[in-house]
Amino acid sequence: MARVPLLSLNAVGLTFGGDPLIAGLDLSVRAGERLALVGRNGSGKSTLMRIIAGITEPDSGSRSLGPGVSIGYLEQEPDFAGFATLGDFAAAGMAPGEEWRVERAAEGLALKSGAAPAEASGGERRRAALARLVAQDPDLMLLDEPTNHLDIAAITWLEDHLLASRAAFIVISHDRAFLRSLGRATLWLDRGILRRQDRGFADFENWRDKVYEDEDIAAHKLDRLIRSEGRWAVEGISARRKRNQGRVRRLEMLRAQRAERIMRQGTARIETESGPKSGRLVVEARGITKSFAGTPVVMPFDLRIRRGERVAIVGPNGSGKTTLIELLLGRIAPDTGGIRLGSGLRIAVLDQNRAALDADATLWDTLTGDNDLGVSGRNDQIMVRGSPRHVVGYLKDFLFDEARARGPVRALSGGEKARLLLAKLLARDCNFLVLDEPTNDLDIETLDLLQERLDEFDGTVLLVSHDRDFLDRTATTTIAMAPGGRAVIYAGGWSDMVAQGGGRFAPQPGPATAPRPKPAPAPPVARAPKKPSGLSFTERHRLGELPTLIDRLEVKIAGLSGILGTPDLFQRDPAKFAAASAGLTQCQQRLGDLEAEWLALEERAESGGK
Repeated sequence: MARVPLLSLNAVGLTFGGDPLIAGLDLSVRAGERLALVGRNGSGKSTLMRIIAGITEPDSGSRSLGPGVSIGYLEQEPDFAGFATLGDFAAAGMAPGEEWRVERAAEGLALKSGAAPAEASGGERRRAALARLVAQDPDLMLLDEPTNHLDIAAITWLEDHLLASRAAFIVISHDRAFLRSLGRATLWLDRGILRRQDRGFADFENWRDKVYEDEDIAAHKLDRLIRSEGRWAVEGISARRKRNQGRVRRLEMLRAQRAERIMRQGTARIETESGPKSGRLVVEARGITKSFAGTPVVMPFDLRIRRGERVAIVGPNGSGKTTLIELLLGRIAPDTGGIRLGSGLRIAVLDQNRAALDADATLWDTLTGDNDLGVSGRNDQIMVRGSPRHVVGYLKDFLFDEARARGPVRALSGGEKARLLLAKLLARDCNFLVLDEPTNDLDIETLDLLQERLDEFDGTVLLVSHDRDFLDRTATTTIAMAPGGRAVIYAGGWSDMVAQGGGRFAPQPGPATAPRPKPAPAPPVARAPKKPSGLSFTERHRLGELPTLIDRLEVKIAGLSGILGTPDLFQRDPAKFAAASAGLTQCQQRLGDLEAEWLALEERAESGGK
């Protein structure tokens, strides 16, 4: 006998003007199901969650809930009005004697229950909302971006709790590692249509690409059929007007079908060409420390960042990640030790709090009003990495149409604000990108593109992130920070750090969750003795990563050489030819620098540093 659904949506539709946001949507959720809900920013995922939760009424269709089924909803921006502390919010609505559920969840999430909501960070408010939801223990949990603003320790605890829970849940998240771990089926909301695949999120991209490929084939066939019928209409209708009116009506129907076809939203065009080349040394820290009110935030720490590196900083919230960035950029002075910045640096910073955006300004003014970006005497153009662009054309690269260019920033969603801030940041002529939580609110497709462009960026990247997948795809070096100011440097991204024994700052699961099966302990990492190698820790790490950097550069040189080998490129596209020539020269020069550096370090290692 089939299980009775916890919840059903039948032929649900909703329109906010223009194309329908949701059209004829059907959905059934059964006990214990674990569903990942994915889709582009603005596709209606959060609206669908509100319909499922019973908060938003659809224009058409019906919603039915199984008898006695309880639903818990984690929205992106919970309302804390009327609550003195985060603990009060988390415990609201709990039956007498059930407070222990809140305490258990608060302990697992490391919630500061006594903090006032107005003074709490976004991560602390998110922990309070999660503790409230977990304590309620509903039959169906609706989780809208639960990992935003959480550190990896809290994400890991939540992941463990959901894996052990018997509740059904639907989760929206940009965190690929989180979705791969939890999702057993995938819901894809795209242009008002909800598709379902009973496979985990790991198969989503292949599924999406196949759907798009089938659509393109169908669209091509439709266009070809319309052209064929159109030729018939011109050449043969006059001789058989009465007998073939059906074909005329069919042609009209086909044209209407094509007109109603909802086009796919494009992919943001993110370009990250570096500015003028910086010096080989970007940042050097020697023995730096920092304390606040007697509490150590950074203990004695040495670091050298060279041009072209991608350095990630990870650790629990409050462990000093942002403080370390401020120290490395020279914005605050260390208590002891020294910081040296390299020559020719042009720094661009993405702030996690979106402080660079004025909510009352328009998108247009956000770009043209910036003294570094606006073109003198022209309020419709901006400088994009040294070249003038019309503001509307540039905004279209980031999926903002002309109608929205004059709209206020406050009307944008979280993901759209992130895209606008990226547009502002990446227009700058820079060679050193500093990204503090760049993945917050970005959809998966935009994250893909950002990762690709960072890989192609010739400058240096320093970033803070709790997104494990993003770290694996981006970082060449990871600095793990822990409370108390201790920082350890590891080669590679998140998975590499874990394999080397790092990343153990996550709290152990409490009684609310079943602990994960523990992997076999990694073998201890052999530490190279100082005498035989004659190299410092940083130099040994650099020697290990140089072959990878050289390989990547050789691949890029081969690609540029292939472009320049295109017949008649100079005559057809002289600008592209010039850009490829300049890029090839720069890459070849950098390759020579890296090879010389590798040779010098290798010789020192072999000679014991003599």
